[in-house]
Amino acid sequence: MDLVTLIPLAVKVSVCLTVFALGLGASHQDLWYLFRRPAQLAKSLLAMNVVMPILAAALAAAFGLRPAVKIALVALAVSPVPPALPGKQLKAGGRVSYAIGLLTAAALLAIVFVPASVELLGRAFAKDVHVRPAAVARLVLISVLIPLAAGVALRAVAPALAGRIARPISLVSTSLLVVAALAVLAGSWRAELALVGHGTLAALAVFILVGLAVGHLLGGPDPDDRTVLALSTASRHPGIALAIAGAAFPGEKLALPAVLVYLIVGAIVSIPYVMWRRRHQRTPR
Repeated sequence: MDLVTLIPLAVKVSVCLTVFALGLGASHQDLWYLFRRPAQLAKSLLAMNVVMPILAAALAAAFGLRPAVKIALVALAVSPVPPALPGKQLKAGGRVSYAIGLLTAAALLAIVFVPASVELLGRAFAKDVHVRPAAVARLVLISVLIPLAAGVALRAVAPALAGRIARPISLVSTSLLVVAALAVLAGSWRAELALVGHGTLAALAVFILVGLAVGHLLGGPDPDDRTVLALSTASRHPGIALAIAGAAFPGEKLALPAVLVYLIVGAIVSIPYVMWRRRHQRTPR
């Protein structure tokens, strides 16, 4: 195997291990948490699946962005939350039940929502674009639902074992992801630099900041739930975004660098919010 084969494989293994480790600390009640709370689910979907696609379309129209950045921004806006996000949410003070429940709900609903959203946005931009539900279903099954269910099942039958192996598995997954990310960055940094400018950084920063604000406002009265929804609204599944971009615009080679720029900007821009929520978590309420 060469690096072109190994890097995507390392990313996929890392994602599966990350979600499996999350499942080792969750219960089956956590998986269906939001489906038992329809009002909270509706607010979550409003923030992630309505406000953010509209915002992405508006930013794509308002800024003089390169085509690859417009494609990546819209694709990210209609993608579900990334599998690694609950770990970040919990460190920032989010609740396990809501974080896992939102990950599950977003993944399941993405099978219907993503193809429908791509179709509507394609019509809005006068483009004939389609994404097959089967392709989205395969991605969410492999990267979210199967490893998460496996972790929950192991915790149910062997809780002591689940507790012992959760942290080592999480460390292995993080190490794999860091190595793969550095390898990708080393090979694409010139393309990423070429995308900087033309309003790219400003548009991505606005997208993330508005996502944090909208999620925080719609997260409900519980401060921990606000943290979860804020980070979920500002973050998106890069694998599904790239699949959308590849299916809709197969000739666009700069979609991957554009998504990587988004991930870098998102990591930086969200730092103040995460630090604020951590301080809030330590402050007695």
